[in-house]
Amino acid sequence: MTAGHGGPPPVPIVRRPPDPDDAVIWEPSERWVRGVKEGVTVVDSRRPLLVWEPGRPVPLYAFPTGDVRMDLLRRTVRPASGRHAGSTVFYDLEAGESVVPAAAWTYPGEELGGHVSFEWFGRNALDHWYEEEEEVFVHPRDPHKRVDALPSTRHVRVEIDGTVVADTHSPVLLFETDLPVRYYVPRVDVRLDLLTPVRMHTRCPYKGVAGEYWSWPGGGTRRDIAWSYPDPLPAVGVIKDRVAFYNESVDITVDGERQQRPVTFFSKPTRRGPAPNR
Repeated sequence: MTAGHGGPPPVPIVRRPPDPDDAVIWEPSERWVRGVKEGVTVVDSRRPLLVWEPGRPVPLYAFPTGDVRMDLLRRTVRPASGRHAGSTVFYDLEAGESVVPAAAWTYPGEELGGHVSFEWFGRNALDHWYEEEEEVFVHPRDPHKRVDALPSTRHVRVEIDGTVVADTHSPVLLFETDLPVRYYVPRVDVRLDLLTPVRMHTRCPYKGVAGEYWSWPGGGTRRDIAWSYPDPLPAVGVIKDRVAFYNESVDITVDGERQQRPVTFFSKPTRRGPAPNR
């Protein structure tokens, strides 16, 4: 046999291209999803679609109209055009004593025809969303992202304006797709006496409710410089009561090597909207 002949053809090696930034991307989901408003189940679907709109880093759900209480939706008289990838048909939601303007909409075209989406970001149209029996906050979970919380023995030191505010050899490293690693430090290793409690909380579909925040009284940095999850979701239960800091706003040294401050959505002070998660 002549060398180079008769073997399998070479397999091409290519880099996965990014999603186009001018298209709506969708895929089916097998999760059982429900949405509730004032005790009324508005959505109950075992065949939702996940939808990624241009310029939005997180997905939405679109539901077959047969899985939606369409009798609770009224065509919006003056919809705000351009809010959702060319959609011009919006619906007000009337459930219980509430009326939510432009709470739902349909996408143009045939591929998503017969489906309805609902607002989540910032102005939740519904009070509660559930995937199976677990409540989900902020936005649907992205099946192409993951969050791993791993106990470690790395030496992590956190400084703000040259002052050491945390120093530990037993952090939990939280790896989340498209975000820098977050270092969750035991409270015993954090100088909470140097920080000021802040009355605020945020929610994450992957980690739960961050119910504690702290600021740096020295000023010159963001108000919500550190946070903690008192009761995280089971998948990341190991971060319970630990304290994490914004890598974007503090100086973190890991095993003696100063980490470069990353530039992310969270490089600016607290913002609202369809943000990635901490």
